[in-house]
Amino acid sequence: MAPCVAVIGAGPAGLMAAEVLSLAGVAVQVYDAMPSVGRKFLLAGKGGLNITHAEPLPLFTGRYGERADTIASWLAQFGPTALRQWVHGLGIDTFVGSTQRVFPSDMKAAPLLRAWLHRLRHPMQGAPVGFHMRHRWLGELHPTDQGWQMRFATPQGEQVVQAQAVVLALGGGSWPRLGSDGAWVPWLSQLGVGVLPLQPSNCGFDVRVGDRLGWSPHLRQRFAGQVLKNVGLSFEFDGAVLFDRVGEMVITDTGIEGSLIYAASSHVRKALAHHGSATLHLNLRPDFTPERMHQEVAHPRGSRTLSSHLHSRVGLTKLHTALLHEVLAKETLSNPATLAQAMGHLPITLHAPRPIAEAISSAGGVDFTGLSPTLMVQDLPGVFCAGEMLDWEAPTGGYLLTACWASGRVAGLGVLGFLNR
Repeated sequence: MAPCVAVIGAGPAGLMAAEVLSLAGVAVQVYDAMPSVGRKFLLAGKGGLNITHAEPLPLFTGRYGERADTIASWLAQFGPTALRQWVHGLGIDTFVGSTQRVFPSDMKAAPLLRAWLHRLRHPMQGAPVGFHMRHRWLGELHPTDQGWQMRFATPQGEQVVQAQAVVLALGGGSWPRLGSDGAWVPWLSQLGVGVLPLQPSNCGFDVRVGDRLGWSPHLRQRFAGQVLKNVGLSFEFDGAVLFDRVGEMVITDTGIEGSLIYAASSHVRKALAHHGSATLHLNLRPDFTPERMHQEVAHPRGSRTLSSHLHSRVGLTKLHTALLHEVLAKETLSNPATLAQAMGHLPITLHAPRPIAEAISSAGGVDFTGLSPTLMVQDLPGVFCAGEMLDWEAPTGGYLLTACWASGRVAGLGVLGFLNR
């Protein structure tokens, strides 16, 4: 009997595992609960598909934090350079942007996905991949003499599927309307697979100002949705500086979000878990030295308002000034020395991350201690996991997609090894 493999999840990780198996001549059937393939992938690329990053590999690998060593082994097989070559092989050119992020030449996700699916369905070599949409896995894996038996809910009713090996690429818990709803967590836990709780990553946070949760009505109504550009953000935890970077952030109805906040989110989330709150510090004008800031703020302002004075001397916007009034005491605002110092170290206290459904990605998931280096569940021979459902996280910038693709390749090669053992 020719080997048959079931891949559950039609995102980047699942499709990459399917491609590896297809090229080896293995019959692969891909199942997904959504009506079409790659729903989250397509939405993630709506504003420009950031596939990877062009920084040196040691820096790139370090972006994965506590999982850097594990993911380094994936990237050794399929890193940023190999990924770009693979994209080029689909007939899609790429370019490196000013921030070293890598994009398809047309910035779009759909042409890449269409070319990839065409190759999977009509390969020049190997076995064509079958696709089964609106097939929701019901969480059961029953061992049989031939491998594993699964049940799916489909528009035609429940269906039973038999496969010699299974790749689970079910996504994390973010963007549930696109399929990554985390419904698999209790199912795998019941099967004895170690799963760490899913948590929001690359997410916004709610603020606390004094005893009040959230911004004042004035700040919320006047400035929610506005962007703070070129601000410095630093974060200390237990006496160590964990984050110090310049970038952009957005004021929301309940707090803050944006690329600068996403990059710090893993550190902030851990601090919240330990202490119940976390305080970031903003430098509103990182291009000013403390001495220059003090000199400009202390300049006599005559009859001008504080807002007008700070705009003229330091270039602060109305949003900057509103944040100063929101956070600082009146005596601090009226003292040029303390005000100048606060403008370079403005405290913003956070009390909770936004819900996981709003997050770009999630942390937590299948514990690596229960997996082999090929991503096979050690207690379920022939069952492999890949993608965001594994316990790792990364900032935005192409790191998420790169590791998803690379993990799918590792799982696909692991299945081949299992079938050929």
